[in-house]
Amino acid sequence: MIDSQKQKYSDLIKAEAQRLGFLACGISKATFLETEAPRLEKWLSEKRHGQMQYMENHFDMRLDPRLIVDGAKSVVSMLLNYYPAEQQNPESYKISKYAYGQDYHHVIKTKLKEMLHTLNEQIGEVNGRAFVDSAPVLDKAWAQRSGLGWVGKNNNLISRKTGSFFFICELVLDIDLAYDNPTTDHCGTCTACIDACPTEAIVEPYLVDGSKCISYFTIELKDAIPTEMQGKFDDWMFGCDVCQDVCPWNRFSKPHAEPLFAPNTDLLKYSKSDWEEINLEAFNKIFSKSAVKRTKISGLQRNINFLKNNEI
Repeated sequence: MIDSQKQKYSDLIKAEAQRLGFLACGISKATFLETEAPRLEKWLSEKRHGQMQYMENHFDMRLDPRLIVDGAKSVVSMLLNYYPAEQQNPESYKISKYAYGQDYHHVIKTKLKEMLHTLNEQIGEVNGRAFVDSAPVLDKAWAQRSGLGWVGKNNNLISRKTGSFFFICELVLDIDLAYDNPTTDHCGTCTACIDACPTEAIVEPYLVDGSKCISYFTIELKDAIPTEMQGKFDDWMFGCDVCQDVCPWNRFSKPHAEPLFAPNTDLLKYSKSDWEEINLEAFNKIFSKSAVKRTKISGLQRNINFLKNNEI
């Protein structure tokens, strides 16, 4: 494919991403992630993933999208803003901002399917697959390669323009495109995220022990939360935003414009006592189509009881 055609197709993809409401779009060559391979292997061997056994699966696929999509040549990475205009009652138990509205997997997959349909109409037959945080794809690595930001000391992708309150997704396609260049790291000497992490999960700059993260304990862990974590959760009952909330780059975060991410009003106004008394009917009403349903009401109640016991 000649360069002018690659650029034309890339421009089409980026224009379509903008039309669908994505914050940014970058493109990189589908290849083996040579830098990430030893890091991932070391992270897994040190059991930083805790009980997230699925992280051990499909090791080779995680590092090479050509093993997932036949003939893959390009990885199109996109960001979708989820920063809310309104936030929860500050005196209440807290839910990570990404889970305020409808489950992002479904919202984004719909957009990506529409994009693939448009590409097939405009370009011709384009084979590819859409990925949203639920397949063996290293989202942050590809987004970084595509110039959308850098992976910061808190292991989140950070953009100088918009901070880090966004979802990352990909289309892995079998066509050659014009590729973007990675950005540079702009964390500098800042250690705000490391200093603020309630459970010291950021064990060193750029290394997060997933098995110590509040998000892991409140979402992934199926057993009882370890007693040594009592008093360290800072009232987070589902997920945790601390390392993002303190990041200086998030002063550039602006409220999203996605109606499906709008929260139920009860979620914003509930007090601690409201959460402690939540029943199944209220849970289903507040979290209809939400990612919080993954933990079920039993999981949320376990977390709330753990936080409540900290206060006794």
